[in-house]
Amino acid sequence: MLISIDHRTEYRYDPPAQGLALRLRLFAGSTAQQSVRDWSVTVNGKAVSPLLTSGFGEREALWFERGTVEKIEVIARGTVETVDHAGVLGRDARLRPGVYIRETPLTEADETVAALAVAVRDEAAGKGALAMAHAINEAVHGALDYRTGATDASTTAAEAAAIGAGVCQDFAHLFISAARHLDLPARYVVGYLHDPDAPEMASHAWAEAHVEGLGWVGFDPVNEVCPAEHHVRLCSGFDASDAAPMRGTMLAGSEEEMDVTVAVAAAQQQSQSSDGQSQSQ
Repeated sequence: MLISIDHRTEYRYDPPAQGLALRLRLFAGSTAQQSVRDWSVTVNGKAVSPLLTSGFGEREALWFERGTVEKIEVIARGTVETVDHAGVLGRDARLRPGVYIRETPLTEADETVAALAVAVRDEAAGKGALAMAHAINEAVHGALDYRTGATDASTTAAEAAAIGAGVCQDFAHLFISAARHLDLPARYVVGYLHDPDAPEMASHAWAEAHVEGLGWVGFDPVNEVCPAEHHVRLCSGFDASDAAPMRGTMLAGSEEEMDVTVAVAAAQQQSQSSDGQSQSQ
């Protein structure tokens, strides 16, 4: 499938910010499941090129403005060809999988998460790591209802489990928390989803688990599937905070407003989300 993406983020500062630096992880890369046809990132209309490749194997750029900044617009745009590879990305020699066992504040397991993980372990006993990962995906899908506004960016996996609802970030965090509790390496993935029936998920997140013999395998617990031709992978990290596509630092404090619009299109069909609101085009 050929998928086009237009990801726009606008920041406004009042009063104007004095000096600003952005770390950008907005460069989609080619994997076993996707091939990047074309991709560009601009800030205020000027092209930004990758500066380095991180330990995750993903390209990053830095953007600086030493003067006064009232508004910036960041646009990531491109075309990606995807194939259904059953979620399998394969092996990655850059970081040892065991690195992804360590907990973070957003993914630390409490008694509820531990109980979910143990139930999954018992269900998948003797069936191997892949079956256990699929069982986690199914369990998380059943444990949470997809509901916007139920959580926020600071909500932990344990808190989402207690609420019983959340958005894609919470589903991914709960998957990761349960997997790590079972000593299964797992990481957080930011990307895009082409689904005309769910335009609010054009900007999406899921998880990947490392399975011996296969390498990294993606799991989307919101939809209870492995990412396939409708998913486009952007970047990854230990949790949502670590995998943030954009981070900013300013020299002098200022109030910040942000608007985000993500449009994902294929075969003349387009879905768009803007500031958490959705519409079909």
